[in-house]
Amino acid sequence: MFRGALTALVTPFRDGRVDDEALVRLVEAQIRGGIHGLVPCGTTGESPCLSYAEHIHVIEVVMRAAAGRVPVLAGAGSNCTREAIELSRACKELGVAGTLQITPYYNKPTQEGLVAHFTEIADAVGQPIVLYNVPGRTGVDLQPETLARLAKHPHIVGVKEATGDMIRASRVRELCGPDFTLLSGDDFTLLPLMVVGGDGVISVGSNVVPQLFVGLVEAARAGRWDEARTLHYKLLPLTRALFSTSSPIPVKHAMAMLGRMALEMRTPLVPLGDDRSELSQLRRELEALGLGGELQR
Repeated sequence: MFRGALTALVTPFRDGRVDDEALVRLVEAQIRGGIHGLVPCGTTGESPCLSYAEHIHVIEVVMRAAAGRVPVLAGAGSNCTREAIELSRACKELGVAGTLQITPYYNKPTQEGLVAHFTEIADAVGQPIVLYNVPGRTGVDLQPETLARLAKHPHIVGVKEATGDMIRASRVRELCGPDFTLLSGDDFTLLPLMVVGGDGVISVGSNVVPQLFVGLVEAARAGRWDEARTLHYKLLPLTRALFSTSSPIPVKHAMAMLGRMALEMRTPLVPLGDDRSELSQLRRELEALGLGGELQR
């Protein structure tokens, strides 16, 4: 269900509010681009800066716009187990296919604490969940051996692995078996992860060019490795530009440059100054991918 290229959707804002029209346009563009799934309200969607009501509203808008054409894996994690359960239940009522559950940040739980946290959520909600391991942001690392224990739960179906470590990815596949979904949480490592048995990506860059990420994943899944490698290197410069500073700042700039939404984000994230070299680099890479005609002057 959650295999392929899934987009970690940005959340468009205008004048301090969620821009529903821009969000609907984004969903439509993703589906036209052939995307395999949508992930609203994750890190890229600035979920830490959404109120509970806004969080539910964003998912509701995405669900209505997607209209069952692709699965929606909604970000619903928290460093408070009870809060994650409440949010996940609300998402389930909206009809999402499953939820994405971040490792509890700041609390610094032990591996046993991680097992307890995710098991409690899975038991209480009774819906597929994908775990999200990104120790660089959370300060806690979900170890492969712990994942193997959690993978035995019928509702814990996969992991978004964002360590960038292919030895780690191989170990996850080895311990969790072929049916456990293994997704890259880092656009840079999509192709290497597919080589070692991964199932796809939850991508930032696919906000901009969904069709290229879909093409890469589908080529790799079909064993067309030369084609996949060509797309990998075609996308690398854009990926570098989109991660030149804290994500999702660059991707929001890219979407604004392309006229797809307003350049607005919530503090503590702030836009880059007009003189920043990262913006020139980003504009060059968008032009290189044939998007020059959409660029706003």
